[in-house]
Amino acid sequence: MSETQKKFYLTTPIYYVNARPHIGHAYTTIAADVIARRHRLLGDDTFFLTGTDEHGQKIERSAAAAGIPPQQFADQVSASFENLWKRMGITNNDFIRTTDARHKRGVQKLFTTLQANGAIYLDTYTGQYCISDEAYVDGPPGVVCPDCGNVTETVSESNYYFKLSEYGDRIAQLIESGQLNIQPDSRRNEVLSFVKGGLKDLSISRTSFKWGIPVPGDESHVIYVWLDALANYMTALGYGSDDPADIARFEKYWPADLHLVGKEIIRFHCVYWPAFLMAANLPLPKAITAHGWLLFEDSKMSKSRGNIVRTETILDAFATLKPKPVDLPGAVLSDEYWKHQQDLFASDVLRYFLLREIPFGQDGSFSFDALVQRYNSDLANGYGNLVSRTLSMITKRGGLITEDKIAALDPNFMANDVLSYSVIAQTIQETEFELEKLSFAAALSKILSLIAMADGYMTQYTPWKLVSSPDPIDQHKAEFILGSVARMIRIITALLYPVMPYATAKVWAQLGLGSIEEAASKGELKDLQWGGLKSGTKLGPLAPIFPRAPKELIQIMNDMEQPTAPQKPDQPVDLPHVNSDHDAAVLKPSAFREAPISSLSATPALNPIAQSIHPISAHHPQPIPAQAAAPATPDTPTIAIDDFVKIDLRVARIIVAERIPKADKLLRLEVDLGYEKRQILSGIAEWYTPEELIGRKIVVIANLAPRKMRGLESHGMLLAASHDDHGKPILATFAEDIALGSRLR
Repeated sequence: MSETQKKFYLTTPIYYVNARPHIGHAYTTIAADVIARRHRLLGDDTFFLTGTDEHGQKIERSAAAAGIPPQQFADQVSASFENLWKRMGITNNDFIRTTDARHKRGVQKLFTTLQANGAIYLDTYTGQYCISDEAYVDGPPGVVCPDCGNVTETVSESNYYFKLSEYGDRIAQLIESGQLNIQPDSRRNEVLSFVKGGLKDLSISRTSFKWGIPVPGDESHVIYVWLDALANYMTALGYGSDDPADIARFEKYWPADLHLVGKEIIRFHCVYWPAFLMAANLPLPKAITAHGWLLFEDSKMSKSRGNIVRTETILDAFATLKPKPVDLPGAVLSDEYWKHQQDLFASDVLRYFLLREIPFGQDGSFSFDALVQRYNSDLANGYGNLVSRTLSMITKRGGLITEDKIAALDPNFMANDVLSYSVIAQTIQETEFELEKLSFAAALSKILSLIAMADGYMTQYTPWKLVSSPDPIDQHKAEFILGSVARMIRIITALLYPVMPYATAKVWAQLGLGSIEEAASKGELKDLQWGGLKSGTKLGPLAPIFPRAPKELIQIMNDMEQPTAPQKPDQPVDLPHVNSDHDAAVLKPSAFREAPISSLSATPALNPIAQSIHPISAHHPQPIPAQAAAPATPDTPTIAIDDFVKIDLRVARIIVAERIPKADKLLRLEVDLGYEKRQILSGIAEWYTPEELIGRKIVVIANLAPRKMRGLESHGMLLAASHDDHGKPILATFAEDIALGSRLR
């Protein structure tokens, strides 16, 4: 690394090997790969790490259920992650496994260091433990884990404890000062609230199972899985090794510049991890960014819900749009080579969709319908069509980017030019700014505006008509227009490269610019300026980049995700067949079905829901007899139409749903009204989990005066129906699609 070159060390969470990878895992890894590619093209000495977390009681039990040793179980599942990342062209520099000898050595060194620094003591623990999340939970026996909803188990065992309680003030100060940069702000505030609520000492060893790294000097204990797992960020760099090369690599790259994590593990990374590092006198990571959940059927993807979508399904389906050419002989087009090309193409499609569709940091919905629609609108009809028609016309005119002469021949034409170079330059800067903030959706929206500008330019000047004109000036105009749009395509392609490395490489080559990877390594994709496509450049061979996807592709993907045979009793879902290309996960609808608003006339009451300010939230749900009598006509006063029209009922989508500490009935919701986002407090925690609510379209009373509860302001109410005051509230929603912010009339 030169004196002027910056280092950039980026990590994903290491993925737990209790089940095969799905697109939720791919989402995190894709985002990390985009970040890594961008920092490399900026000239930073970039190290990108991912891997698998393979210890803990859950893995031990899953392996026992599968009838194989834990190591064999972990080997198979870990291989499925590593092979998928290779298939997708992910550019990680290393893949760490917590069963690696290098990792075990580093974890034991960290434990010994903490012990030597007086940060660990031996005691006995009796309490609740969540096996699913490998986390301790406060509460009585049988308490439900607040994160995953599973019932906890009571454990009583001798443990080593870490003095976490001593680090609360220091961690809070680091967060408030920005020295420990946590993004987005909602997660930062969540962590800060947790820390200021008081930290308790943390058990960091277990004796009730054996699948883990032994405590050095006391092998009856295994090290707590989260202390074990978090240390991977250092052990992959050589922490714990005496080898001079490992020591040099650790000193070069540590601390991490960015830990990329899912929001459900933010507490472990932003509280436990900094405390461990401070106790070991090691530098802290510079930034931790938590992304939201990827939802399917309006619920978080999870094995227990059965709504997992495999990345392989998307790769296999979109590969059908890129059949192997049969008219180009040669060893380079072997089946293996072409299969890899198909995978990279399909991976680009998924990369673009996930980063364009979902604002990074928020929860977002996934569906096969939306994937195909976005692909066709933005890529096939947008970017791909612009490239195809522009370069085809240039090729028909000899395939050369020529020097324009129109400025001398027709100055008025130049004056009417709709391509604003200043706007292009500003859009480039804005795109880079959004990428720096990890605002991928916003950055891609900026790039789409450049595509729209180029399309508008083509539409205004119709070069396809000018090329047929016998007038030499029209011919020069056509050359100028096509050359200008080709130069626009170069800028668009350079900006898109980190997101779609395969597709942009094809376009770059068609522009006659050679290898985009080489251009990136030479710094040619940063500090983009107009005119990088020089006069005299010869276009390369043309081929379709984004063939249009038929609607049938949606059904193909749905069919691929349906089980073809019942699960065999001796084949638990925890153990994937990593060698099978057709090991489909089961897709099930969400447990809660939305009631269409058109059916609400059959229910006796339509109730606004907002914490305890409405009687419905104070009652427990009661069973309704199967043959319940028809309700009596409600005895309610009539109102004038003028009173009704004062109520502003709007369509909204729930984008965040969280429990509020020490409020059993209350949920904090963030809703998107289309024109703005709001916070609403709702007393429906007895009936709905946060995961069930995220992504739902609901009806909101939008002009209700704000009310403060539990120190938080609620700006509106939800509408719901219930059979009586004791019944479960069923949220009012819609059977047909309708835009956010639409008013109910």
